[in-house]
Amino acid sequence: MSIVKVIEIISSSEKSIEDAIQNAVTEASKTIHNIDSVFIKDIKVHVQDGKITTYGLICKVSFRIDEKVKEHV
Repeated sequence: MSIVKVIEIISSSEKSIEDAIQNAVTEASKTIHNIDSVFIKDIKVHVQDGKITTYGLICKVSFRIDEKVKEHV
């Protein structure tokens, strides 16, 4: 039986919303394995002089707990 854990992270990009999502997945993947999905909880942008400077996201990242980890919990 799979156990899924959900964490919330914040990510940003100066390029685009898609890039901010990819940054979230890339960084989370460095320490979290078995990522299944990312739910975008909130999106915001920073604006300067009438132009978007940064895209920011609050994401919920879902991942399956490794079987080996479950045995030790």
